[in-house]
Amino acid sequence: MGEYKTTVGIEVHTELKTQTKLFSNSANTYGKMANTCTNVIDLGYPGVLPTLNEYAIELALRAALVLNCKINKRMHFDRKNYFYPDNPKNYQITQNRTPIGVDGYVEIETSKGKKKVKIHDIHIEEDTCKSIHTENESLLDFNRAGVPLVEIVTDLGMNSSEDAMAYLEKLRELLLYAGVSDCKIEEGSMRCDCNVSVSKTDKLGTKIEVKNIGSISNVGLAIEYEEKRQSRLLEEGKTLKEETRRFDDKTSSTVLMRVKETGNDYRYFPEPDIPFVELTDEFIEKVRASLPMSYDKRKEIYLSRGISEINAKKILQNMPLSDYLNKYIDKNINLVIASNLLLGDIAAYLNKYEITLDKTHLTDDKFIDVVNKLDSGKINSKIFKTILDDIMETDGSVEKVLSDHDVKSMSEEELVQIIKNVLEENEKLVNDYKAGNERVIKAIMGLIMKETRGNANPKDVTDNLKKLLD
Repeated sequence: MGEYKTTVGIEVHTELKTQTKLFSNSANTYGKMANTCTNVIDLGYPGVLPTLNEYAIELALRAALVLNCKINKRMHFDRKNYFYPDNPKNYQITQNRTPIGVDGYVEIETSKGKKKVKIHDIHIEEDTCKSIHTENESLLDFNRAGVPLVEIVTDLGMNSSEDAMAYLEKLRELLLYAGVSDCKIEEGSMRCDCNVSVSKTDKLGTKIEVKNIGSISNVGLAIEYEEKRQSRLLEEGKTLKEETRRFDDKTSSTVLMRVKETGNDYRYFPEPDIPFVELTDEFIEKVRASLPMSYDKRKEIYLSRGISEINAKKILQNMPLSDYLNKYIDKNINLVIASNLLLGDIAAYLNKYEITLDKTHLTDDKFIDVVNKLDSGKINSKIFKTILDDIMETDGSVEKVLSDHDVKSMSEEELVQIIKNVLEENEKLVNDYKAGNERVIKAIMGLIMKETRGNANPKDVTDNLKKLLD
């Protein structure tokens, strides 16, 4: 089989994180009972008029900005006309001629180095309702109808499954950390269609569309399957037709849905019920200035403050955890200790009780105090484990919790005095150590820790003990 070049284009539909829908006041909420978050506008009743959700415009603008797009300052909506059961109006309100953003790019990292994936456009549109197919019937859930989306369309600049997966991972990072969407692919708030073609020449091959792929890893599998399938058919002398397929995750293969005999004609025309939208330079810059700290910037700060690459990635995989840690970036505390606590004992506590940080009594002052006490050696990790539940469950200060547990924060002066007392009372062990028996240092350490009732930091004990002995 000869060498074929793969060309990939991707369309991503991402739900915007608004309270209400794009053109109605129905709640934009996932997981509610079917058909409870809907109204006459979503249902397409005759005579109803849409009202544009301004916050959806702001979120779409955020997306366009982080994707490095040119912004259309004057835009309007269009009607995309088609009939399908999930579309009761028989048209979808979308942007065709004036998308909010065009000519953008996303920079990705691959095994072959950095690469720019060009964004053709990003446009705003309403979602359709959800079709639920059973053995005997098809049902419709209108909770999703009218949910605000942005559709992000790439140019045909990717050439492998690796490119596509890297692009989707980066896109998810950008949109999530810009506050545009929760990007939960498993809940359908981020959905992906791929266009895949293969050719032995620079001329683009026949475009095959793979619809509604449910995960980033499955996007890679779908592309790899299509590469092999299309190449095999061409080698057999067969002609490929434009068609739409779906990915079957049970077999890791694509399945034919329909053949495109002719191109779709949606008869777009301007939406008459929604006026033109004007974006001022002042508004655009205000939105740009309000963008939350990006994934890349957060990672850069974490690494510069000593957090390991592995721990930085773990924190960034959990945006609420990253948001929590970011509160302390300017607080002059040890971020390494802070991150270790959040990823270790505190994470274990939250998982055990299946709660989030905002449901605990861990205030900013208490967290800073704990980190500083650990950093200075006034308490150790063993002590923190002992007091953790009370720290998370009560309103008392760290000092009060320590007192309740009969644990005393120990100064270095107090520790040094205890070590001196132990050495004076155990002259034989000291002489044995000085005679070359270094094993007795463990016995001396044990005596010191006993005297401190385990309140001392073992490292501080070791450092001060060696100074006094040497």
